[in-house]
Amino acid sequence: MLSLPQPLLERPRLLALAALALPILLGGCNRYRFPVYPASYHEFAYVSDGANNTVTVLDLVYLRRDRVLQVGRDPSGMAVNPVRNEVYVANAGSDSITVIDAETNTVVHTIGVHRTPYSIAVAPDGKRAYVANSGSNTVSVIDLDQRREIGVAATGEAPGVVRVAPDNRSLVVSNRIAGSLSVYSINPKDDAHPLTFRDAFSGCPGATDVAIIPDSSKAFVTCSGGHSVMAVWLAADPDSWRGKQDASLQHDQLLTLLDVGKTPTHLVVKPDGGEVFSTNFDSDSISEISTWTNEVLGTYIVGNKPASAVISRDNSSLWVSDFGSESATMYSIDDGRAEASVHTGARPDALAFSTDEHLLLVTDAGSADVSVIRMQDKNGPTLFTLLPAGSQPNDIVIKQFNAHLPSH
Repeated sequence: MLSLPQPLLERPRLLALAALALPILLGGCNRYRFPVYPASYHEFAYVSDGANNTVTVLDLVYLRRDRVLQVGRDPSGMAVNPVRNEVYVANAGSDSITVIDAETNTVVHTIGVHRTPYSIAVAPDGKRAYVANSGSNTVSVIDLDQRREIGVAATGEAPGVVRVAPDNRSLVVSNRIAGSLSVYSINPKDDAHPLTFRDAFSGCPGATDVAIIPDSSKAFVTCSGGHSVMAVWLAADPDSWRGKQDASLQHDQLLTLLDVGKTPTHLVVKPDGGEVFSTNFDSDSISEISTWTNEVLGTYIVGNKPASAVISRDNSSLWVSDFGSESATMYSIDDGRAEASVHTGARPDALAFSTDEHLLLVTDAGSADVSVIRMQDKNGPTLFTLLPAGSQPNDIVIKQFNAHLPSH
């Protein structure tokens, strides 16, 4: 693990304040300075800690730990509401969902679901959430206004990851033990029948992660036990241009199984939707897949046991956590090569950009912290500090908002 002087670990806020003040002292315009935010701006990272049944809240404006919240047992996946200032935590050990108010960073509600909720996804309109209950082979539908479960649908065995299509028409769930994918129609105005089962696709051993491209036309699934990625066409709206163009496109279809590296674990889609990348944990590689032709464009060696990935907003850079080498690697998508590597804590896993992508946050499963990497530095991306995150960080999400300031 990277060894830093103890004062650096204990005083991240002072370092951040000093960094914020430095450009003012030097004067002039400096592209490498820390951003200066208005007083109303808030941005937090939330990290679930499965060992201590907590969520650690990190203040990304002052780069410090804000507080630690007690949630349910064994918190795993999390999700952010895109409309309201709330964060949701799936508590796998207590069969519940914790609701966190991001404006006060307090737990405001607990919603009961079914056995072993593993992941949670929120609809684009922020009104519903969907929970994959791995221990009961179901997916729960939660009304976020009423704070209660309004529906349950059966899945395959051991559902793991749940995703909502951007157009809010389809829900996709991976079933790890069944080795399959379940697809549902979302009925956003029908509380009595919020989900309708549409189809299931088998032949994806160890189905794990799911990615849906921005136009909601296709889903990709990592088949971790079969060293492949499944591509599925999602039924088009009959009134859309795709549906009118070809009636066959109004039905879900298995498109192909793509050979990638060993044990694909995570998928990430370019913001422009043109390619999806898989991290291949046991072959030290990433695979680039065309979402247009459904072909593997190439497989490239990147780091040691790549676990997770994230892509920059401008579609140019892919960052990969190297679980086996205590580092994060930047891969240039345009140039097709690794361009930088930054040392992190032990066993880096989940990653997230800050909203303005000035920072990259990496959860370190082996050293109980989050590595904070500065993206804009004279020497390229550099490790700025480590922030405590609990002994078993499982997931990380980011929420930013502008608070209403009291009038004087």
